[in-house]
Amino acid sequence: MADESKTITGNKTSRILSVDIMRGLTLFLMLFVNDLYEPGVPSWLVHTPADYDGMGLADWVFPGFLFMVGISIPFAITSRLSKGKNRQEIFTHILVRTFSLLLIGVLMLNMGSVNSTLTGMNHYWWSILVFVFIFLIWNRYPDLPQHKKLYAGLKLLGVVGLVVMVIIFRSGEPGHIGWLRTGWWGILGLIGWGYFAAGTSFLLVGERLWANTLIFLFFFVLNVLSQVGVLEFLNPVKPLLGILIQGNVPFIVMAGLLTGMLMKKYGTHYRKLLPVIISAGLLFLVTGFVLRNRFIISKIYATPSWGMLCNGISLLVFSALYYLVDVQKKSRWGSIFLPAGQNSLTTYLAPDILYFLVGGLGFHIFFYKQDYSALLAVGGSLLWALSMVGFTALLSKINIRLKL
Repeated sequence: MADESKTITGNKTSRILSVDIMRGLTLFLMLFVNDLYEPGVPSWLVHTPADYDGMGLADWVFPGFLFMVGISIPFAITSRLSKGKNRQEIFTHILVRTFSLLLIGVLMLNMGSVNSTLTGMNHYWWSILVFVFIFLIWNRYPDLPQHKKLYAGLKLLGVVGLVVMVIIFRSGEPGHIGWLRTGWWGILGLIGWGYFAAGTSFLLVGERLWANTLIFLFFFVLNVLSQVGVLEFLNPVKPLLGILIQGNVPFIVMAGLLTGMLMKKYGTHYRKLLPVIISAGLLFLVTGFVLRNRFIISKIYATPSWGMLCNGISLLVFSALYYLVDVQKKSRWGSIFLPAGQNSLTTYLAPDILYFLVGGLGFHIFFYKQDYSALLAVGGSLLWALSMVGFTALLSKINIRLKL
């Protein structure tokens, strides 16, 4: 999502398909678990409560995607440097992309808080228009010189429209009127902060593995210190920098970044690469379970034990996919996930647009969201997630695909 358009290569000629497939797989699972009707499905599929010591499938999916964001960063920045971009230009690009993710994340976070009366617009249609303007601004338009002015006009319309939506937004009630709040920044906002931390770190220290490892450990230690309350003196700046101070999201993305660096280092020498990343995955799992003696496994609290376990799972899953897809060349089975992996932001936003459109029109099509048949509830959400991946592929064919 932070770098969905990049070709990830171990060298100049080969494409590491397992990266696209795992990114697409994590997105597919994200759509699946987000659509689940929790009262009607097995508890191991959904998020565990904040104070419960454990995790379900839904608690791994997002950090699994964060891990994949990190893998792409070394390839993307190295590619820009090789094309003659200087570090200031690349840092500006990182800032713009981070701001875009934060903005979209905050807008999505506030969609459930729209007061239709105070805003002067039904909350469904406010949300739909926000998505329309997002697509107008960040769509990757075809490279057609004869339509250059048209595309510029559409982008301008998107900017003006989004500004209007932000201005008219109101939440709360009369007497206690609210406006946009950053809160926890939303999913895309968390990705933005993680991308900013890891991208900036790699830009500063380059391809020195030891230096990036120290940065990974720095954010991990921040996560531990934050959990034990040592960093409370930083509370005044936490509304803005809380995700960085908490350390959890950055150290998960940094784990992916280190994996990407190892892939660049070893190239196609999988006999050297796989033992290293499998060992790292097992080490992360052991560390996570050791940390469990002090910190419960909790996604909601973003505990270091949860983060380490997720890193371990991500590394082992990716190792298996890399061996199957890029070493054994058995990739046809994963082609269904490629559209999502190569157009991740579009894939993530598409279901929300349809949710709001269906709600705004008053349609009742989610009949499978019930609690008397777990098979129907799970099967319906699986079909929904698959259809959204297909919807993304269709949008891509008509040149609708987002690029930050």
